[in-house]
Amino acid sequence: MVIVTNYAVRKRKDDTTFIALEISGGLEIVQSQASGSFYATQRKCFIPSTFSEDVAKMMIGQQIDGDVVRVQTDPYEYLNKRTGELMTLQHGYSYRPKGSIELIGESQVMEMA
Repeated sequence: MVIVTNYAVRKRKDDTTFIALEISGGLEIVQSQASGSFYATQRKCFIPSTFSEDVAKMMIGQQIDGDVVRVQTDPYEYLNKRTGELMTLQHGYSYRPKGSIELIGESQVMEMA
């Protein structure tokens, strides 16, 4: 289960705008690569919507079946604003609806729920 926690107004290449919903998953404990300390965080991602800003505001707090999952990406640098730590990451997060099909290489795996 995930929850809509916020929204953002995003701009397309043609300068038109759309609303993206921020989706947050559950509590996750991770370890800092630099200090080795553990800290609590939440997986979050944004998904595009067809909503107006007024409707997006009403969606905050809505629960949705599914998960925010970690996905592999090309390496990129990320500056942790809280700690000032510059990290090289190779992942991002994406929403996966409950019961969706996930493509893994040549085969498909159906989530059994």
